[in-house]
Amino acid sequence: MSPAVKAPAKSAKTAQKSAKSPAKGAKSADQNIYDAKSLAVLEGLDAVRKRPGMYIGSTDSRGLMHCLWEIIDNCVDEALAGHCHNVEVTLDSDGSIEVRDDGRGIPVDTEPKTGLSGVEVVMTRLHAGGKFGGGSYGASGGLHGVGASVVNALAIRMDVEVSRGGSLHLISFQRGAPGNFDGAKPDSKFSKKSGLRKGGKAPKKGTGTRIKYWSDPQIFLKEADYDITDIHARARQTAFLVPGLTITVHDHRTLVQTTEKFHFTGGISEYCTYLMPDKAINDVIRIKGGGHYVETVPVLDGAGHLVPTEVERDMEVDIALRWGEGYDSTNRSFVNVIATPKGGTHMAGFERSITKVFNETLKSSRITKASDPDVIKDDVLEGLTSVVTVRMSEPQFEGQTKEILGTAAATKIVAAVISKELTRYFAARGSKVQSRLILEKVAGAAKTRVSVRAHKDVQRRKNALESSSLPAKLSDCRSDEVEHTELFIVEGDSALGTAKSARNSEFQALLPIRGKILNVQKASLSAMLDNSECASIIQVIGAGSGRSFELDQARYGRVILMSDANVDGAHIRCLLLTLLFRYMRPLIDDGRVFAAVPPLHRIEMVGAKRGDFQYTYSDDEMRKHLKSLEKDGKRWREPIQRYKGLGEMDADQLRETTMDPTKRTLRRITIKDAAKAEEIFELLMGNEVAPRRDFIGTNQIDLERIDV
Repeated sequence: MSPAVKAPAKSAKTAQKSAKSPAKGAKSADQNIYDAKSLAVLEGLDAVRKRPGMYIGSTDSRGLMHCLWEIIDNCVDEALAGHCHNVEVTLDSDGSIEVRDDGRGIPVDTEPKTGLSGVEVVMTRLHAGGKFGGGSYGASGGLHGVGASVVNALAIRMDVEVSRGGSLHLISFQRGAPGNFDGAKPDSKFSKKSGLRKGGKAPKKGTGTRIKYWSDPQIFLKEADYDITDIHARARQTAFLVPGLTITVHDHRTLVQTTEKFHFTGGISEYCTYLMPDKAINDVIRIKGGGHYVETVPVLDGAGHLVPTEVERDMEVDIALRWGEGYDSTNRSFVNVIATPKGGTHMAGFERSITKVFNETLKSSRITKASDPDVIKDDVLEGLTSVVTVRMSEPQFEGQTKEILGTAAATKIVAAVISKELTRYFAARGSKVQSRLILEKVAGAAKTRVSVRAHKDVQRRKNALESSSLPAKLSDCRSDEVEHTELFIVEGDSALGTAKSARNSEFQALLPIRGKILNVQKASLSAMLDNSECASIIQVIGAGSGRSFELDQARYGRVILMSDANVDGAHIRCLLLTLLFRYMRPLIDDGRVFAAVPPLHRIEMVGAKRGDFQYTYSDDEMRKHLKSLEKDGKRWREPIQRYKGLGEMDADQLRETTMDPTKRTLRRITIKDAAKAEEIFELLMGNEVAPRRDFIGTNQIDLERIDV
């Protein structure tokens, strides 16, 4: 063993230090102490920077956009008060955002309680502003008074320019602290200093505010960025809600600079038309009204104390409604132009009252019987596009993000306006035709819902004891594994006989249809439900229809349309696709709908072994294939068989060409552009003949492709 090495003696100072230091892994004695010194008091805007998510929701792109909305909404509040007509938003290449308006301008005089200018108070003090009942705003985006100050706290630099009284007033901030920069960049040298700076003269009658800021990279995620598409959508939405307001958005972040201007005069009626996802069945119904309510709110008295006081309020209600032929609903709600995507008390009143009015009107007009069950909210909202707006002073929101209205009186007032005005609309002589269409649509939606509920027991795979509840003509498969099963919708009973012998009964099911089914693009919902072929398809797939369709309940993993390879077969496929697009669209969206590709020709070779057939799927393919065979010196029997239908094939041929997963070809049906698909279906399958005739006349159709 090597001799032990004597360790050097520690100095007294080192030994003393070691004695005071805790051992590794041991808790410091200070960590166990909890007294008043352990408490942290966050002053001013420090709380915002410490917990930004409490104020803007998140620190990603969504939070970044929320800051921009806070600044823009202040400009819009000026527009609502009638003082602002133009708002300009500029995204610069240096990462800054500039918002300019021609409103009254933020006050620049001294606020008596703080001794600071109005601009500095608004930008540095939480819960400070002109929207707390002081009379400056009759309706505004909110009552929290934290919007601009929060944006300032989360900005590495903010420059504010106010034009008022013929002068320009300037002030700058760094992370919420007022002062001066010695340059134009956010990283320029900064010196703290309170108070406004004079910036020269301004037009005497010209007023307004310009705010330019850079978001703080210490707060927001590196990948956070402004989405120009979302900005355009929000600007467009606001321009719809405030008729006459012009919002201009400049994007200077790329080499190709863009400018978009938004200005509308039609208000929410025009907005409702813009949001419509399908063809409308009525003109826009505009409902206006209002109400009066009293609420108890804390009000500051002369001594600075909060005193509970009963305050009288007025609320304006403005609603636009329009029903479409589809079943998807598009509903937007706003409070003083602030979107409330999660609804709130005003939407609760809207939905409750509109359902009540429809039930009363359906019974009184005898569209539904007294014994029929009442329609529910989902029935009324099917195919509805609505814009619900309310305007009030000091709305109570649930949280700073303002997504839910909490003012209790809104429920009763909105419900009363809907009840009165919508009942009047249905009773009016001039709207009888359109009223009837709306009522019948809602009644049809209720009928569909009841029908789906009645068929709930057949929405799952049935065993042998229960199979009688499915259509008798269905040849089901044995497998219960939905993802591996296939439903073939077959044209005609003759093809069914061959397909039965050709299929693999383990996972392939067959449902025959008789010729051309109902064109559901033209037919009403009730007519579709009464049609036996459509009802059988809906029942067999087992996932419901329309709004009640549930993709997870579908009994088969694939739905395959198998029709003849001719024009009639193509027409039948189109009719089936119309049904699936209208009432079972999630199947198409999920990529579970296919079209079988059966051969059009059979070529029998000469000199080869018996049963040597070759198949082609179009006339062009046949001609090319024959030339290739002729070039190779091969011969074939004449005439070449042209299949007029699937029934002409024997089972082996149908299995080999169309049904065997290892050899067949399937064409997946997809929708890349839903709006375009809607337009095409309406053109080809709708009620209007003239557009279809023009389409046929303007498109050169090869006459050889037409079967006679």
